[in-house]
Amino acid sequence: MNSAGRRSGGGLFEGLYRVIMRRNSVYVTFIIAGAFLGERAVDYGVHKLWEYNNVGKRYEDISVLGQRPSEE
Repeated sequence: MNSAGRRSGGGLFEGLYRVIMRRNSVYVTFIIAGAFLGERAVDYGVHKLWEYNNVGKRYEDISVLGQRPSEE
């Protein structure tokens, strides 16, 4: 089987490469948008992981904080 016959159909990555790398402006926009969305996803994931590991230890979870003891 010839490798040239296999490549003629292209593929998902080859098609994305053609669309994204055709012009520099599209490539730069893709990189900036990907960095922004990736940063947001990592920030959200780390925040949720931190909350999951600290349940019951956060200020919002402790109901007696900020209250004065009642003197009767």
